[in-house]
Amino acid sequence: MRRSTSLTGNSPSYPQDLPSKPSIDSVLSSEWRSNYILHDSMAILEASEGSAQHNEKSDTEHFHNEGHGYALFSSKKDKSSYEVNWVLNTMAPLARQVVMSWDSVSLVSLEGVPPNLQEVYIMDDILSVLMGVEGRFIRYQSDDDRYDQNRRLAGVKFKITNGVDPSLLDLIKMILKNAGCYISIDAFIEIYSRPECGLVNHALSATVRKLLKGYFTLIAQLEYQFNTNPSFTIHMFHLHMHATSQSLFQMQALIHDILKKGCVLEEENSEDSIEDVELFLHSIQDKSITNIVGSRICKGGAVLEVITNRLLSLSGDPHAKKLLECLLKEASKPYMKMLNSWLHRGEISDPYSEFMIREQKSIKKDRLEDDYIDEYWEKRYTIRDNEVPSQLESVKMKVLIAGKYLNVVRECGGIDISKELADNIPLTFDDIAFLDNVNAAYDHADAFLLDLLLTTHNLSSRLQSLKHYFFLDRSDFFTHFLDLASHELKKPVKDISLTKLQSLLEISIRIPGSVAANDPFKEDIKIQMSNIGLVDWLMRIVSVSGIDEDAIANGTICIDVHENQIYGTEKKDKDFIGFNGLQFDYTVPFPLSLIISRKAVLRYQLIFRHILSLKYLEQLLGLAWLDHSKNMFWKKNSSYEQVGNWKNRVWVLRSKMLNFVQQLFYYCTNEVIEPNWLIFQARLSKISTVDQLMQDHIDFLDACLKECMLTNSKLLRVQAKLMTTCTMFASNTKYLTRSLASIDGDGSGSSQIDFTRMKKLYDILHKYEENFSHHLKILLDTCNYFAKTETVSLLSLIIRLDWKGHIFFDSL
Repeated sequence: MRRSTSLTGNSPSYPQDLPSKPSIDSVLSSEWRSNYILHDSMAILEASEGSAQHNEKSDTEHFHNEGHGYALFSSKKDKSSYEVNWVLNTMAPLARQVVMSWDSVSLVSLEGVPPNLQEVYIMDDILSVLMGVEGRFIRYQSDDDRYDQNRRLAGVKFKITNGVDPSLLDLIKMILKNAGCYISIDAFIEIYSRPECGLVNHALSATVRKLLKGYFTLIAQLEYQFNTNPSFTIHMFHLHMHATSQSLFQMQALIHDILKKGCVLEEENSEDSIEDVELFLHSIQDKSITNIVGSRICKGGAVLEVITNRLLSLSGDPHAKKLLECLLKEASKPYMKMLNSWLHRGEISDPYSEFMIREQKSIKKDRLEDDYIDEYWEKRYTIRDNEVPSQLESVKMKVLIAGKYLNVVRECGGIDISKELADNIPLTFDDIAFLDNVNAAYDHADAFLLDLLLTTHNLSSRLQSLKHYFFLDRSDFFTHFLDLASHELKKPVKDISLTKLQSLLEISIRIPGSVAANDPFKEDIKIQMSNIGLVDWLMRIVSVSGIDEDAIANGTICIDVHENQIYGTEKKDKDFIGFNGLQFDYTVPFPLSLIISRKAVLRYQLIFRHILSLKYLEQLLGLAWLDHSKNMFWKKNSSYEQVGNWKNRVWVLRSKMLNFVQQLFYYCTNEVIEPNWLIFQARLSKISTVDQLMQDHIDFLDACLKECMLTNSKLLRVQAKLMTTCTMFASNTKYLTRSLASIDGDGSGSSQIDFTRMKKLYDILHKYEENFSHHLKILLDTCNYFAKTETVSLLSLIIRLDWKGHIFFDSL
């Protein structure tokens, strides 16, 4: 028999005109449950509606007593027999989701109803509520919980009718927690199954939906027990729900962690979190979700990270561990598919932006022809740090580089080095070969690119070419170039013609017999003119505040400094000539530009400008010596002892300065660059990875910069002051010659010398001598200190500059 009751009154009252009135004991007895027919819920509803639904009362008679709570059914054949229905609209579990809504009907009170009968009513209601449908005695606490998906997602609460026996209330509340979990899970599945939520969320939602089949089966079994077992109580109901409750609670907790990760649910039961959920759901409903949802939804690697963290924190709970391992395994499958495609083919199949590698498709390889800056290599493919699962955290750079090598070489070199995916390739994170797969893919791509660089593109020859042009190890072409371009390079930078200088450089390189004439890469060398002095540039680089290395490599610093300083005065503009700003640039084709990057070329340029400044200063002092050797006023002996002594001191000072410049030049080229170059070449022959090759190349250049005293601000300042003193002295040679001619005349002693002017020349010479000796001593002291603490190679420079110990002995 079907137990169907419609309760609208506060207490049951039994009508007196019925043939007989069944007692509660008889209703709940085994005989009652076994003998009466269970009707379909829709038939019961029709029976309760009575004659309003049917015009022919002759076929059936219906009696519906709202105050009593039972219905009588009389068949056409025998109107004297009646069936009493005490079962509420009981139905299959999934059918409960399509029944009529009770939102327009107020809660029915159970005050005065015996506890045994309350238990029957409440259990029938619970079966509906566990499927997300309100009952007659249990409703959502708020009307918003009924229709608002955001509140359902965050977790709903229920209110129970009045009059429920206290012995039942605690069990009811504990069971209703399962209903709240189910409603939250169901809302999550509905929202996160949308396309914009990503493939990982789709897989997770599908897995959760599959696990809920066991939950539905349990509800069906509980309903069967409720309908057929007279001894089935709400306590037994709760015990049967216990195991499934743990799974529901774990899934709801995981869902809330995912929402919090996506900045959707900040804290439980907080108004702010509900507002965030509302914004999130509103963005889901909005068609233009690209900008809003992308920043709100936790997806891809972030979801896997949440599951992994929860799995680690609950590893001591076998039930939770098994559940989370299942969810992680299934949710990681689409992510692993994207990962394998990237590792083995260099392709990104990521329609919902959830993979750990971001591709900037706006950065095209076409720019490499004119500007081979690192943007294509560094910014075309980058890592989304928030989308990296913990399983890939230790190898994320290998993942990035492996796909880069495959993709960039194929796109820019026209060579496809991808390989077909093997049958035994890992498809989930729990595969024991997971990390081996990443390492194998990296080794494959790395080995191919390394061979491509060293063999196909002849990297060694490229590096040799750079050494010839930037380090001037075979500088016959450069000496000829300086002779041809000397007049142009003495002009202020703003007045120099780069086209003319480029033509003169090409003439110098193509001279028959020149070392550079046979260089296959001579077309790649270009002339540039910097707008900032070498020392100013280096001081900004090594300063404490520093600047971004990318800005240096991209040339931004030059523009900034030029705009900030504007060369202050006309004098500064005039003093900054071509020799001070001249530098080479080098065009590097891809993929060689991975090794010879803009940052590497910057280092080459700094070293070149330092060598050029020494070579230019040596040339100035050489011209001063030539002037002293040829001019009659310097050659002839003067009849005045003061003049002779003054000329001797000028010769000695010029000789010391020239010796200093030559020794410094020899130290930088023969004792710094050449030994480090040989070390680098030895490493190059044993190189095993592209990453190691990049690092060794940069280490070689950094070692040269450091040992040439270009990275230490103290050494740089002292060295700059010494070179400035030598430059000023060499540049004033003509002034000294004119002063000497005006004082000594023909040197015969026929005319009286001007002792006042002679004293002035002595004072000028004394300042040069004192300034040079003072800063040379400071340089030696500073080199001695840093040779003990940082750079041992500076000891050889100290020996060369003070091989007799004169500087030190003079100070005693």
